[in-house]
Amino acid sequence: MADMHAPRSLRPLEVLQSMTLTAATHSGPFHADDVLAWALIKVFHAPDGQLVRTRDPAQIRQAELVFDVGGQYDPKNGRFDHHQASYQGPLSSAGMVLEWLMERGEVELEVGAKLKAEMVDYVDAVDNGRLVPDRGVPCFARVVELYAAGHDTHEAFDAAYHRAVAMAEGAVRGVVSSIEEVRRARSTVVQAMKDAEQAGRNVIFLDGYQKWKPVYYAQGGAQHPTEYIVFPGIEGTWRVIAIAPHEDSFDQKRPLPESWAGLTGSSLSEVTGVQGSLFCHKNRFIAVFESRDAAVEALERHGLMWRERN
Repeated sequence: MADMHAPRSLRPLEVLQSMTLTAATHSGPFHADDVLAWALIKVFHAPDGQLVRTRDPAQIRQAELVFDVGGQYDPKNGRFDHHQASYQGPLSSAGMVLEWLMERGEVELEVGAKLKAEMVDYVDAVDNGRLVPDRGVPCFARVVELYAAGHDTHEAFDAAYHRAVAMAEGAVRGVVSSIEEVRRARSTVVQAMKDAEQAGRNVIFLDGYQKWKPVYYAQGGAQHPTEYIVFPGIEGTWRVIAIAPHEDSFDQKRPLPESWAGLTGSSLSEVTGVQGSLFCHKNRFIAVFESRDAAVEALERHGLMWRERN
């Protein structure tokens, strides 16, 4: 098993067990819960673990971890099945495995909560029949279903299963990375919000490309007097974002000018009066400029940036 005294972080454990872990799940067709369960085990517990897909009771008994098969829910002994009548809880194998990893301290509380909210609770609900995926929405459960489509041999299902797991690992690591991004951005964004208020300015400036939205709204951004945020894009240009009134809104506290909407290049530069104006989205929530100075000049020329509260 993984070293319980190893340093813990948001990153998957790097201290591997002395012997390769062997896990077992059922063979044949698969679903989102058994795909996600193995992805969670690989990311947080046993990166080099080996999986046997089987329904052979002897092989299942020999495995150190067993999920979505075997008829037992016994976390202390690494058994995570939810199909037997004796289990009446809300979890699928994915939820069972995540709870076990959190109890072991291999998944931090904040990471576990985000995984549950954004992936695992939904997969549990779908697998246990509490939710039916919308055929018009490519949700995680539906995507896994498509990976499983079109196969008629155990070998084909095995190959497709491992492709689906690789996709799921990427999604799990993305959740972890998103938390790390927010943590890195927190102090910078909070300070930039304070700077804007102290300067009596409705524009926030950031010096680097950062995941600013979660921090901004967690710090009262909906009530904050700022209306725009200016920061560099990863390609070297500078962005002006019209801030939404709340995190899940597609509206803006104050949209960019209607005259800018949908324009690019020289057409936008002519309207803004600023060389280096590159693009404005037709919905007026983002504009892109060659430089920070060009972005600021465009805001000032059109009365979008004030420096003192009126």
